Amino acid sequence: MELSTTTIALLILAALAAGFVDAVVGGGGLIQLPALLIGLPGASVVQIAATNKLASFCGTSISAATYFRRIRPDPRTFLPLMLAAFVGSFGGALVASMLPRSAFDPIILVALVLVGSYVWFKPSVGELTKLRFAGGQHLSTVALTGLAVGFYDGSIGPGTGSFFVFALVGLLGYNFLEASAKAKLANWATNLAALVVFVPQGAVLWELALPMAAANIAGGYLGARVAVARGPRFVRIFFLVVVTALALRLAAGLLGLG
Repeated sequence: MELSTTTIALLILAALAAGFVDAVVGGGGLIQLPALLIGLPGASVVQIAATNKLASFCGTSISAATYFRRIRPDPRTFLPLMLAAFVGSFGGALVASMLPRSAFDPIILVALVLVGSYVWFKPSVGELTKLRFAGGQHLSTVALTGLAVGFYDGSIGPGTGSFFVFALVGLLGYNFLEASAKAKLANWATNLAALVVFVPQGAVLWELALPMAAANIAGGYLGARVAVARGPRFVRIFFLVVVTALALRLAAGLLGLG
């Protein structure tokens, strides 16, 4: 596939920005996927999805490692979350071609509005960790969250990190910074699972995916360091901005505005 130097440069810039956003609170697909759709009009849906996943996987690898070193999240939560997310994403990637995106947009839009409203009108949520469940109930909630959000990521994708963060804050009671650390580890697992499906199909556009991956890594590293340094309040504000932007984009699409 022949691409102009300008197109490649713009896609690399989009990957850098997506890596930063994704590392802070998730939702980098809001930037990277539309950029790929615009820049690669002749590519198939599966090629775009696979190329996006490869770049995102590299970025999440760095940001997840940064969070792990600095936050030290509890493995009793993030390990089952990652496992469930991997299984869910693998299943979602397998059925991705059979799921019309248009059927999911209204549901996702409603979910984003509810999520954003909840966080906006409860400013104290996510500032401190106050776990709501213990023992088996905590584990089952973590597993269901991983399966549901993982399936969504494998089949559709945009906003996955934000959904992980909200579930960990709203359902389980973590603060935003701890939730972002666990969400990034789970998002790494969902990206890996999708690649296990896409790479053998030969869907990844490697000549573009590799430079975008390098940019995503740089953005992910910077975003994770900024989030850790600025704390839960900064992540909460960033979360609201990303959720609002994603909701507006979905609403515009449903109204035929772009």
